[in-house]
Amino acid sequence: MATETTTESVTDVSNYRENAWQSGVLSGLIAGAVMGVMLTMQMRPVIEHAIPALWGLDGGAAGWTIHMINSAIFGVLFAAMVSLTGLRSSADSVGKSAAIGLGYGVLVWVVAAVIVMPIWLQAVGFPMAPSLPNISVQSLLGHAVFGVVLGALYPVIRNR
Repeated sequence: MATETTTESVTDVSNYRENAWQSGVLSGLIAGAVMGVMLTMQMRPVIEHAIPALWGLDGGAAGWTIHMINSAIFGVLFAAMVSLTGLRSSADSVGKSAAIGLGYGVLVWVVAAVIVMPIWLQAVGFPMAPSLPNISVQSLLGHAVFGVVLGALYPVIRNR
């Protein structure tokens, strides 16, 4: 009997984690699309020039593609964070998960937009590279919205 219970628990954990990362990808893509629209409307040079310049590219299609790939990756990282920590039970509630997502979006903003992006753009010789730290209220708002949408959708998609 104990063996069956252990097997069921391992299977449940495995299914939870698989569903978690898939939900992270889908939630990240949807949140990324929302943020991408905001970028296109409010910070067009970022999506059309700065983001693609990170990879030696230029143009809106390249910027959107890279942005959406990053969104899926950040969605998976969110899923890992809530699945592998004490946040797992809180991530079952849309409201609590959205609040966690807000904090996560701000963290992503600090690491990716404020610190990493200006260093990377300067390293590749992008002529419009922002200074370090790259503090932008519009960027903070976009990342906060990304986090809230990601967090709110994650439990809905995971529990479908």
